[in-house]
Amino acid sequence: MNIGTLLPRHARYRPDHLAVIFEDQRLTYRDFNKRVNRLANGLVEMGVTKGDKIATILPNCLELLDIYWAVAKIGAVVAPLSPMLRGTGLTRLLNDSDSVLVITNVDFTQHLTPLKPDLTDIAPDRYVLVDADDVEGYQGYYAMLSGNEDEPPYVEIGNDDPYNILYSSGTTGLPKGIVHTHFIRANYCTGFAASYRFTPESITLHTGSLVFNGAFLTLMPSMYVGATFILHRQFDAEAMIETVAREKVTHTKMVPSQIVAMLHAPNFDPERLQSLEMIGSVGAPLHLEHKEALNRALPGRFYELYGLTEGFVTILDKNDYPAKPSSVGVPPPFYEMRIMNEAGEDVPPGVVGEIVGRGPITMPGYYKRPDLTAKAIIDGWLHSGDLGYVDEDGFLYLVDRQKDLIISGGVNVYPRDIEEIIVQHPAVREVAVFGAPDEKWGESPVASVILDEPGAITAEELRDWSNARVEARYQKVREVVILDDFPRSVAGKTLKRVLREPFWADKDTQI
Repeated sequence: MNIGTLLPRHARYRPDHLAVIFEDQRLTYRDFNKRVNRLANGLVEMGVTKGDKIATILPNCLELLDIYWAVAKIGAVVAPLSPMLRGTGLTRLLNDSDSVLVITNVDFTQHLTPLKPDLTDIAPDRYVLVDADDVEGYQGYYAMLSGNEDEPPYVEIGNDDPYNILYSSGTTGLPKGIVHTHFIRANYCTGFAASYRFTPESITLHTGSLVFNGAFLTLMPSMYVGATFILHRQFDAEAMIETVAREKVTHTKMVPSQIVAMLHAPNFDPERLQSLEMIGSVGAPLHLEHKEALNRALPGRFYELYGLTEGFVTILDKNDYPAKPSSVGVPPPFYEMRIMNEAGEDVPPGVVGEIVGRGPITMPGYYKRPDLTAKAIIDGWLHSGDLGYVDEDGFLYLVDRQKDLIISGGVNVYPRDIEEIIVQHPAVREVAVFGAPDEKWGESPVASVILDEPGAITAEELRDWSNARVEARYQKVREVVILDDFPRSVAGKTLKRVLREPFWADKDTQI
C-alpha cells in the first residue's frame, strides 16, 4: 500500500481533472504529477534515498504539497515542523528526526541560520528555500528540481515503511515523534473517504495548517479518490466563505475556533454555502451551543471526530447528530474501543473511564522512544489519557482531557461541563476553563472568555451569571478573565497551558 502510486494513477486515468488549487494556481492531475516528479527526481539526484528524513519548516504553500507526495514516491520520510518553533526546541527536533535535508523559506532563515552549527546530520548544501535562490548558505528549491518529469526510479515500498514523523505539541521536554507508515496513511485514504462520503467529484477546502495531522483527514481521501483539493495559505473566515461559494466546495474540516469564526464572519450566509456536504470538527470538543448554531444554519452536514494522532478515532456521523448531539460518535469499521478504570478493567455504559482503542491507523510507535511507546500502547491497545463514557448504544461521550481535569477539594471537576454553561451566554463567543491554584481547595476553576462585542458584559457579571447556573458548588468559577483572543497552536487549537501559566508562575509545580 504505497501512497506514492496515487498521483500517477490519476495522472494516467483522469489527467485533466483538477487536482489542486492554491491561490492563482490551478493544476490538473497531469500537471501536479509532473511537478511532484520533478521534485522527486531532484531529490534522488541530490542523493536522497529510501528512509532518509526530510524536514520542512513551512507555512501552507504549494511546495509543501509537492514534498508530501514526492517523498511518498521515493520512500523518503517527511518530518513537517511548525514554523512557530524556535531555538533549542527546533534544534532538538531537527536532530531527533535525523533529518538530512531541511526545506524552509526566506522569512525563517533568521531563526534557522544560527542553529546550523548544532545540526549534526544536515550537510551545508542541504538547506533549501522555496521562495529564493540567492541567499548565502541556502539553495533554491526550484533550482534543485530535476528537468525530468517522468516517474522517479522505482523503489520497493511496503506497508511498514515510514512515510512521516509528526511531532506532538509537548508541553515539557522534547515532543514525541509519531511515526505513520504507508499502510497507516493508506487507511486514512480509504477509511475517511468512506466515513466522509468522498467521491471523485468532491471538492475539498483546507484552510488550517498542513503541519497539523488534521490536514491528512481530508488530504488523503481527496487524493485517494482523485477529487479536487483547495489549499489556503492560512485560515481567514471571510476568504473561506468566498471560496466555498465560488468553487462549490463539498468537504471541509476545521478546528472549533475556526467554525466559530465562520459563524460570526460578516459575510456568513447559509445560502452561499449550500454546496457543503461535510463540515467536520476536529482537534478539540465543539461546544453544544456552537454545534446547534451550525446545524440551524446548515443542517445535515456536521461531523465530529475525536481522535489521537497516535492512531485512534471515533466519528459522529451527520445522520447520527440529531439523536446524539453531545456524542463524539463511534469507532469506524475495523476499529475497537474500550472504557477502562485505573485497574485496567472495562467499565459498563455510563461510567467514566479512560478511552482506550486500536485500529488500522495506530502508530507503530514514537520515533526512537520504545520506552514511551510501551507506556502508550499496551497489549496492542492505545491508551489515550482522555476520559469518557459510552451510552447504551455504544456512542462515546468525551468528558474531558485528563490533563485538563481540575481536582478541587478532592472532587474531579471537568472544565468542559462549565464551558458548556458559559458559552450559552449571548455575549460569549469562546470560553476556556482551567484550574488555578487555591489555598483552600487545591485548585479552583477560572474561565477565560472572548466576547462577541467588547464591553458587552463585565467579568464579574459573567462570573455571577455562570455560577448561578452550574449544577454543583465545585463548578463555580473563581474568576473570569476577558481576552481579545486566545493563544493558539499552529493548528488553531486553544492552548490552555498558556492560559494557565500566569496563575501558576509562582508555584513550584503545576497540576
